[in-house]
Amino acid sequence: MAARSSGTGTISFGLVTIPVKMYSATTSHGIGFHLLHKKCGTRLKMQYVCPYDGDVVERADSTRGFEYAKEQYVEVTDEELDAIRAERTDRIDLVEFVPAETVDFLYIERTSYLGPDKSGARAYKLLSNSMERMERIGVGRYGARGKDQLVLLRPYRGGLVMHQVHYADEVRSFDEVAPPTKMEFRPEEQELAERLIGQLSSDAFHADKYHDEYQRRLLEAIERKVGGQEIRVAPEQPQAKVIDLFDALRQS
Repeated sequence: MAARSSGTGTISFGLVTIPVKMYSATTSHGIGFHLLHKKCGTRLKMQYVCPYDGDVVERADSTRGFEYAKEQYVEVTDEELDAIRAERTDRIDLVEFVPAETVDFLYIERTSYLGPDKSGARAYKLLSNSMERMERIGVGRYGARGKDQLVLLRPYRGGLVMHQVHYADEVRSFDEVAPPTKMEFRPEEQELAERLIGQLSSDAFHADKYHDEYQRRLLEAIERKVGGQEIRVAPEQPQAKVIDLFDALRQS
């Protein structure tokens, strides 16, 4: 079945505009649950209750507030938010092209496919081919929802994909993890580590080799439950012992 477009847009850089269609690159198969009343099995509904006077507050009677100090709020209306939103546009404004190897995957948040729209196929293909040949990735801004979203355009299988990415101040520094300081290893330690990696190495990453085993077990359990069967609890697995890395490599 052909993918259904989630929207349209225009790639814009210099004096060039290329009409495109957008498609979601991923889909979630997560299983959701509802909260039920244990007594009667009825699905519960969420309510907002004011802790000051105990009233149940309807959505229409609520407003946004920013906590600028402890328990002190300033109200922000929809009209005030609309006044400061970025321009609502379907343009993907490319501002620069950077070497592909300089882009860190850590910044990527969400991915969309871009396909050519009416009359844009030739320019779309030319841009994709040129970026592929030059090993460049486009950096741009996209403001369809009134937010100034940072995006990357990347050539992919003869076409283009758009990555929405985090801004630099949204990504925590790896220095906070306090990685170990520089260490010296004996040649035999390095050889054993490389041998183990070599034994587990493959020619390429194939995503279809891997499946969500938890979701499979959960679906099977739900189907048994619907059929009137009991869900059996798996025996607890013994905890693995911590083994020195060098000893583990030598045993492997």
